[in-house]
Amino acid sequence: MGAAMNPPSMSEAKTPATRRKGRIQLLLILLGVVGPMILATGMYKLQFWVPEGRSYHGELIGNGQSRADLGVQADEQRWQLLVTAPQECAVDCQQLVYLARQIQIGLGKDASRASHAIATAQPLSGDYDAKLTREYPQLQRYPLDLGTYRKTSPDQALPHLWIVDPHGNLVLRYDPSVKGKDLLNDLRHLLKLSNIG
Repeated sequence: MGAAMNPPSMSEAKTPATRRKGRIQLLLILLGVVGPMILATGMYKLQFWVPEGRSYHGELIGNGQSRADLGVQADEQRWQLLVTAPQECAVDCQQLVYLARQIQIGLGKDASRASHAIATAQPLSGDYDAKLTREYPQLQRYPLDLGTYRKTSPDQALPHLWIVDPHGNLVLRYDPSVKGKDLLNDLRHLLKLSNIG
């Protein structure tokens, strides 16, 4: 009699089905890991499904410009509320300087993480200079290089208030119509998200 044929064992019989199931699981895992990265890249490159809303009130500066690109040379290691005055520091400029100081005070326990400053292209009037010395002892003052400033700022006639990060990068810009509450909320949000400065 010929040798009896042995039926295939259970493990051998399930091998093709097991392999197929394993491959499907592997593909699902890869899609779960790589899929979101591909989707995010596509959203960024093709600008689809990008939310229209925003949580900040100023104009976002996302092009890598620094404080030096404004024509201001400073070595501040904290967040900075910087007022730039390309012309005489008149009413709008003075309001922004006042607002910068009030915002820093309004930060409460985080006030030490920020500073306020002014960069002017022209000398301040004698009365206003004396007032700043007397009432704004922590205000940092810098000269503003107009040639450099004109290359960066779109509106050279108006003073602006800039939020500058501790590395000297420009983050947000505000014109004189900014509301103090909006500016304070923006800076608080940045400080909350930031682990620098």
